[in-house]
Amino acid sequence: MTASNPTPTAPAWIESPPPKGSFRSIFKWGDPRIFKHPSQGFFEIIKERLHLHTNHFNTPEQTGYAMVPDNIKPGLSRELIHQFSSISGAENIAVDTYSRLNYSSGKSMEDIFHLREGHVNEICDLVIHPRDKNEVAQILHLCHEKKIPIHVHGGGSSVTSGLQCPNGGITLVMGTHMNRMISFNETDQTITVEPGMAGPVYEGLLNNAPEKLGAQKRYTGGHFPQSFEYSSVGGWVVTLGSGQASSYYGDAADLVISQEYVTPKGTFKTHAYPSTATGPRVDDIMIGSEGCFGILVGVTFKVFEYSPNTTRTFAFMLPDFESAARAARQISQGRFGMPSILRISDPEETEVALKMYRLDRGLLARILNFKGMQAGNMCLCMGQTEGASAFSKQVCAQVKRICKHNGGMNLTGIPMKKWFHSRFMDPYMRDALNDYGILIDTLETAVTWDRFLDVYHNTRDFIKQHEHVICMTHASHFYAQGTNLYFIIIMPMTNIHEFKRFQTGIIQRIEQNGGSLSHHHGVGRLFAPFMEQHIGQVQMAVLQALKTHFDPNGILNPGALGL
Repeated sequence: MTASNPTPTAPAWIESPPPKGSFRSIFKWGDPRIFKHPSQGFFEIIKERLHLHTNHFNTPEQTGYAMVPDNIKPGLSRELIHQFSSISGAENIAVDTYSRLNYSSGKSMEDIFHLREGHVNEICDLVIHPRDKNEVAQILHLCHEKKIPIHVHGGGSSVTSGLQCPNGGITLVMGTHMNRMISFNETDQTITVEPGMAGPVYEGLLNNAPEKLGAQKRYTGGHFPQSFEYSSVGGWVVTLGSGQASSYYGDAADLVISQEYVTPKGTFKTHAYPSTATGPRVDDIMIGSEGCFGILVGVTFKVFEYSPNTTRTFAFMLPDFESAARAARQISQGRFGMPSILRISDPEETEVALKMYRLDRGLLARILNFKGMQAGNMCLCMGQTEGASAFSKQVCAQVKRICKHNGGMNLTGIPMKKWFHSRFMDPYMRDALNDYGILIDTLETAVTWDRFLDVYHNTRDFIKQHEHVICMTHASHFYAQGTNLYFIIIMPMTNIHEFKRFQTGIIQRIEQNGGSLSHHHGVGRLFAPFMEQHIGQVQMAVLQALKTHFDPNGILNPGALGL
């Protein structure tokens, strides 16, 4: 293990790739060679707000450098393993403990707690890397016949305990082979791909469509979750994901045109019409089903002309969160078009951001003070417009008009450019903080405008009952009828049971005040216990009926969605 050189006020952050075969190599985020540590300004905030002395950061603990022991035997017979091997080839299956733990683990805080403590539990019995949809069908048929649970691994970025295998079984890894483009239709502006394709590969194909696809124009998929670099297109669909530009392009559900699934009842592919009136849409049933009804083997998406030179950025400081929310609502309901990116940060997130970038002093601080913006109240609103040049210009002008009308001070586009620079890097910081017993986790919810401030204030009040906690909140996915709230929680905590009690309390407070269980993280096993309470017995019975139809033996991702 190598570490950065500590200063009198900063820890020796770990800066070496995890050893192969270690627990750390499973839970570390992203590229094993890339690290991001809290800036000096953010580190000082953490110490101050969490009441931690510099000595707290002398020695990292539970770093996960232990090797995963290969001592957990698979729960499948040699004969069955041989049958699966005959379908996909011996080179595409794995029974060693490390592989099974790796593909049965996501990035939820619960996953990370267990891995840091060196626990091996709820793993699959066999990992298979299928080569095509025909192999998936054969594997599923055998699992159905033998009543073996079957799970799907896309990019491994689930934060809802969606990859755990409580009953063992099979995990299919789609990213190894099933990551190809199937077809591209420039006339219809659609692309069909296999579910294991990674976000950067997908977007790279579209951005470089003239060179790679023989297209006349360049395109974008418009979907950029924070996990973009390490999530799969199939994962976006089956978890009802949402990207940073969803306010303009839509959520994953809005981007899907057609899907192909393999189920125990057979294989089907939905039609690629832009719209139909042929009864309830099976497409809508399958999007967000998290592998409980079938296994996604192909998906057709809308694509959009790529116009990077027409983007316009903006940023405003508003006097308080109520003003920021009102401005965002007026923008969302304005009928002049939407920004592709729109974000409003609450006072605590705004204050932390200013301190992180050392903007809480100097000329900007004096100007903000002169304009009557008070620390602890003011809120940052920023974003970007895009599309045809005249459209992007007009939307940006309307956004600026509304922000000014609500008391906003124009900060130019500089804050947005800083955010762009690091927008996919923030998840790396969790590893550094966890090394010193500092938990950083997120919970998010969808909320209507009339419940927005109630959910925000009541949930935040509950979180702040904890003695020492940083709670930064923002909204970043907007609709005419509402938005989302994204709570980022930072606190000293190393006990998983204490964390789960606290987490459950937050979920309950969100739900009690009118928020949804999830806006874009999905359900997994984290929210499964709350599903019936949230959607009611009648709707839960509908989901169970679909489960029984598609999966009569209950082998598809058992336990997810509460099914």
